[in-house]
Amino acid sequence: MNSELLQKYAQLIVKVGANVQKGQKVRLTTEVDQAPLAVAITEECYKAGAAHVEVLWQCGKVKKLDYQYASTEVLGTVEKWEEEKGRQMVEDLPVRIFIESADPDVLNGISPDVISTVTKMRSSVMKKFRDQIDGKHQWVIAAAASPAWAKKVFPGVEEAEAVEKLWDAILSCVYLSEDADPEAIWTAHTEKMTEKANWLNEQQFTELRYKSSNGTDFSVQLIPGAKWSGARDFNHDNKVYYVPNLPTEEVFNSPMRGKCEGRLVSTKALSWSGQLIDEFIVDFKDGKVVDCQAKVGEETLKKMFAIDEGSSMLGEVALVPKESPINQSGLMFYNTLFDENACCHVAVGGGFGEVIEGYIDMTKEELFEKGINDSLIHVDFMVGSDDLDIVGIKEDGTEVPVFVNGTWA
Repeated sequence: MNSELLQKYAQLIVKVGANVQKGQKVRLTTEVDQAPLAVAITEECYKAGAAHVEVLWQCGKVKKLDYQYASTEVLGTVEKWEEEKGRQMVEDLPVRIFIESADPDVLNGISPDVISTVTKMRSSVMKKFRDQIDGKHQWVIAAAASPAWAKKVFPGVEEAEAVEKLWDAILSCVYLSEDADPEAIWTAHTEKMTEKANWLNEQQFTELRYKSSNGTDFSVQLIPGAKWSGARDFNHDNKVYYVPNLPTEEVFNSPMRGKCEGRLVSTKALSWSGQLIDEFIVDFKDGKVVDCQAKVGEETLKKMFAIDEGSSMLGEVALVPKESPINQSGLMFYNTLFDENACCHVAVGGGFGEVIEGYIDMTKEELFEKGINDSLIHVDFMVGSDDLDIVGIKEDGTEVPVFVNGTWA
């Protein structure tokens, strides 16, 4: 990708996604192979008035070596300096920018039991810091093409060409081109999604029912008064809007914890903790996962649902029409940021307190009592199909079509 377009992408991430404000500190997390984009983002942050930009470098290959040679106890231990950094984050409330470019199979061959144990050990210590900044800072996740990821999406294509094709796909999905006005395009896009969220809020559905010919037959109860949202989020501390996911095509809500029944059949692969899970079904009873099967990664899937009490319950339901440009691309990205925005999805694990009016002044315990699920993880998986029908149920029993054949009714 040429340098001018790369800079324009950085500008989109900083001004539309993170919406960095004058005087704010920024934490940028990225893979080591994305130095040019990291430089461009850093420059745009300073142009926006950032006080300081801290870059946190990651390397998937080094991470795999850690798992191969270090003990589970060492990998799962959170050092004192890491906790201090978490406390500093709570104090500074930095804007956080995450650039995803890792190989979806980076931890292939590593024991799922080890990965889930390390995840649980570290998250149980660091989660409190994430909870304390919820709703009080801006954050955004965007993507960048890397050779390993590109080769996964475009197998059989020469590496350089695959990287270029993946960059083209990424930019297309975020509506970016050399002659585009990204701020104008994204203003229109977020307004359109807000309209859909407003319609859903007007309906005041108490339940959603899903049905598809692939075997999906599922119902989920909603929290009374919980608000549907789309695209934009709000920093209650700094009073500014931002777009946490680039791309984004979803309108989402957090359902009532422990109130769902039936079967969901996945329609796209899931990459979780560096391992691939594909062609799977999940059965819920009394609000919890009671069984799951997968042709690829079944052990990893089962470990994921067993991380803690909340990881077997839903934290999110999200509606995405099949006209989504990610879906229309025909590509399987093997990356949740993109694949979840290709079709309807749900997430197990932690829910979003922001759907509850006045959540910013409520404790985690109060939100839990309202029905918001709590967990160390939040993992989306895709269930949308071309013939998926979703019906909304009102308090008086009235049924209203929400999705018909994979799109808005």
